[in-house]
Amino acid sequence: MLRRQSGEKRENALRMWQEIKGPHEGRMRERLGLQTKRIRERLDSRLTIWIHALSVGEVTSALPLVKALREQLCPAQIVFTASTRSGRMLAERLIAPHVDLVLFSPLDVPCVVRRYLDAIRPDMFILVETDFWPNWLHLLKRRNVPMLLVNGRISAKSFAAYRRFAFFFRPMFGCFNLLSMQTAHDREAMLALGIPAERLAVLGNLKYDLPAQQAAPSDLAVEHGRPVWVCGSTHPGEEELIFAAFKKITGGADIRLILAPRKIERGSELLTLARSFGLNAVLRSSGEVVTEGCVLILDTIGELAGCYSLARLAFIGGSLVNEGGHNPIEAAAQGVPVFFGPHMEDFAEIAHDLLDCGGAKTVTAESLAENAAALFTDDALHTAMSSAARQLVEQQRGGVERHVCVIKEMLRQ
Repeated sequence: MLRRQSGEKRENALRMWQEIKGPHEGRMRERLGLQTKRIRERLDSRLTIWIHALSVGEVTSALPLVKALREQLCPAQIVFTASTRSGRMLAERLIAPHVDLVLFSPLDVPCVVRRYLDAIRPDMFILVETDFWPNWLHLLKRRNVPMLLVNGRISAKSFAAYRRFAFFFRPMFGCFNLLSMQTAHDREAMLALGIPAERLAVLGNLKYDLPAQQAAPSDLAVEHGRPVWVCGSTHPGEEELIFAAFKKITGGADIRLILAPRKIERGSELLTLARSFGLNAVLRSSGEVVTEGCVLILDTIGELAGCYSLARLAFIGGSLVNEGGHNPIEAAAQGVPVFFGPHMEDFAEIAHDLLDCGGAKTVTAESLAENAAALFTDDALHTAMSSAARQLVEQQRGGVERHVCVIKEMLRQ
């Protein structure tokens, strides 16, 4: 038994070493805290705020807050970390101009987290939405670093897990000085988990404060004036339905489809799938020109939000299949009518608000083509939905300034 355990440990160590020495060597060395000398060289003794975001969605959410902190707390140093490779790539493009340092986050191993803490010496730690790690949070608390969760949200699935393993999650949530939740529903869920009311606040969704008009990539070869349907963050099982609906409605219409899969590595797979429907499709990464009747597979990072500025209609993925949906605010902020399926559990309150104001519509696999066709032909319907979506976002703005006020107060304390 002992011999087998020893062998397993050797195999695990060998696998970790191979990963470190493999194609992701730089990333793993950084995440192991083996490149903290560079951090110490870039930072000095000024006030330092450490902001962490998991991946692409959280990095995007953080952008308005990061920009506001840079403007209003100019002398402070800001360190920004992301966990995933795609999140780090987007942070280098969007976040880096407004912060002092962009890094991969540390692995949740005590000695690794200590190396990061010793190098960064944060005066405050801000976590965006999710990505809770026990060692990381407890070591920050042990060093008396004030901690704030921003844009906090709890899906029904997460709530069930948090409640079932409350003995594990409640101490982690208890590390935070304040948990700022997106909605009153999220706050109620935290209360139900036993988090004290004085540690909870509802400050709104940071994504409502993203720029209302985000420019499309300048080299995106979609002819000006052509109606465009943008389908964002799609999952397996949805693309077949989208391609079938697109083919059905383009019989007598000159419409372009931009499809952005949730996982960009599925680009080639979706290219083959689109062509199996008889559609002329190209990958964004190929640089090919979009021609008549074409599908553009957006297999790139950080361009989806800008593409919504071209759209007459947006479909939000993860909602026709049971994946909980994705955030529709980026499309709605640009005045784009929004469609999503019945599975919007992770963004239930935002989806409800959009439906209630008339800026969105719930569709099914059977009704997708019919409803899409109506948006492309009925100008009055399009105008009404567009106006409603944009007005809702305008009404909900202000979350960034509320967060900044709280951050300033925490730093004073």
